[in-house]
Amino acid sequence: MRRFYASADNFESDQVTLGVDETRHLRDVLRLEVGDEIAVFDGVGNEFRCSIREITKKTSKALVIEPITPSSPESPLRLTLAAAVLKGDKSDLVVQKAVELGVDRLIPLHAVRCEFKGSDSSKRVDRWRRISLEATKQCGRASLMQIGEMVEFERLLSTGTAGMIMFSERDGESFSSVKGTSSMTPIFGPEGGWDDAEIRAAQEICIPIVTLGGRILRAETAAITITAILQHRFGDFK
Repeated sequence: MRRFYASADNFESDQVTLGVDETRHLRDVLRLEVGDEIAVFDGVGNEFRCSIREITKKTSKALVIEPITPSSPESPLRLTLAAAVLKGDKSDLVVQKAVELGVDRLIPLHAVRCEFKGSDSSKRVDRWRRISLEATKQCGRASLMQIGEMVEFERLLSTGTAGMIMFSERDGESFSSVKGTSSMTPIFGPEGGWDDAEIRAAQEICIPIVTLGGRILRAETAAITITAILQHRFGDFK
């Protein structure tokens, strides 16, 4: 069955209403018709088998037949990925793969060595949320990865250090020092690496700093790879 998204507010009794974008995809791209069955998830972990009841220009309605189990379960490890914004479309890849890897929340970071125009931040966040939705539909999750507004690195540190781990190309301990908890926040820097002041700021409040030996990874590769490793060691990638 084709999968569609509707917020929990769009479910009413035994019916769900799909919005403009989902309706356009259903009608114009997939050319589905009244009576066809689809799966609809609500972004908070629930998914349902439904039958299309009505298709209009702006919305469509479907009869909710029964709840079904999402094909991609949520990990017991609650991961919040704090990643510096990268040049071009590199952050797009990080967002997409974070969804596939079961990340719960992504925090876009502005670090000293980030190279982007601050005026573009809201547009980029909107783009990442669209990418996140499409990745969720494709990978089988029924929970949407939350993407917050862009924050400064210093502000992130002020929110509390529980579960935070800072990954750096220097001045860190080995990965074997990482202690698993039920909720973790790995922090990844920009292409140019962390500034000395940022590393000192993390050290001063006792955030663990981890370095992957002598292996050098691109910023986007590091974020994706380490997220997968954390899911393997402490989540459900067994």
